[in-house]
Amino acid sequence: MNVNELVTAELARLEESKTFKYETALQSAQGGVVKVGGKEAVMLASNNYLGMSNHPAVKRAALDGLKKYGYGLASVRFLTGTQTIHLELEKQISKFLKTEDTILFSSSFAANVAFFAALTNEKLGFENYRDVIYSDRLNHASIIDGQRLCRPESTDKKIYNHCDVADLERQLEEDKTKAYRIRMIATDGVFSMEGDLAPLPKIVELARNYSALLFVDDAHGIGVCGKTGRGTAEHHRVLGSIDVYSGTLGKAIGGAAGGFLSGSVELISYMRQKARPYIFSNSLPPAIVCATMEAFRLLNTDKSIVRRLHENTAYFRKEIQALGFKILEGIHPIVPVMLGEAAIAQEMSTQLLKAGVYIKGLWYPVVPKGEARLRAQISAAHTRKDLDRALEAFEKVGKKMKIIS
Repeated sequence: MNVNELVTAELARLEESKTFKYETALQSAQGGVVKVGGKEAVMLASNNYLGMSNHPAVKRAALDGLKKYGYGLASVRFLTGTQTIHLELEKQISKFLKTEDTILFSSSFAANVAFFAALTNEKLGFENYRDVIYSDRLNHASIIDGQRLCRPESTDKKIYNHCDVADLERQLEEDKTKAYRIRMIATDGVFSMEGDLAPLPKIVELARNYSALLFVDDAHGIGVCGKTGRGTAEHHRVLGSIDVYSGTLGKAIGGAAGGFLSGSVELISYMRQKARPYIFSNSLPPAIVCATMEAFRLLNTDKSIVRRLHENTAYFRKEIQALGFKILEGIHPIVPVMLGEAAIAQEMSTQLLKAGVYIKGLWYPVVPKGEARLRAQISAAHTRKDLDRALEAFEKVGKKMKIIS
């Protein structure tokens, strides 16, 4: 068979199993309410947690950046791709997360892919060495792919059960006498399919006890969790105790593009020399950099934004359960509405869109078989009227499909 025949057969299988992913085009800017198919719909499928994707101040900053610094730099950072605004944003992020230094990437996926290989594939003065990475079973695909780039002849990759600190501790204890050069624990701060938070206080303690570097991807936590939006570590009161953060500028913080690593001066300086997705990729466009700085400024000065997000989340979680839907418990604005089968999730997503709610289904292999769901995502951009409209649609469609009585 040729390649086209192979992929055509796989596409047919996806269609038949009702797991084919469709793209639904927006006819408006991102926001609490969007236009799609000529009609308005409450947006419950976006990572626009703080409502900054279409915030007037963020848009003005992007336009100002475009006028002052141009459209693009046509270069990587170490050639002609660094402007003063790139350095300013890196300092801003470091101050926000209470770290020493930060390095920008084109995306958080690129940051994660860069980190593991850059650290483990270099000899660093050791001719014969082994490193080890302990990774949560439900870590994001970018962490998994980043670790795939680590050479198996020099790096052991071990999986611990999801958020199971006892399993993590057992593995660390079993390996404590092994002569590993680098020991590393890698975890999401917030797990994007479940909306649950990593038990960071205990993981921080284990990292210290076993001299392991702690890497936290807080893409869904920064701007969202904690009283001031500083992420999962702030929520758990361990801010300042994380060795390396990975984060995104494409979710709560503006919602456009970009990612970063943040940590010690030495480690970030090393990444500038060795991280291939940084060295060989164009730098972030000036408009995104300036808009992102404005998004951080808003987050720092307007405390009502995070508070409104938390209030909206608590309200939606309470009311969707009151309707009779099963959700995964938690505090995060990711609210998984559990439906079981992929076909049900896909059909309910379709029916909700017709009823004025934009939400997407998730199913295997993104989540385990039999655990298909709709992933509702709440935003500070939602009004109470928006949420009530969405809840009314859930009730109507849920009863029609006999999911609730």
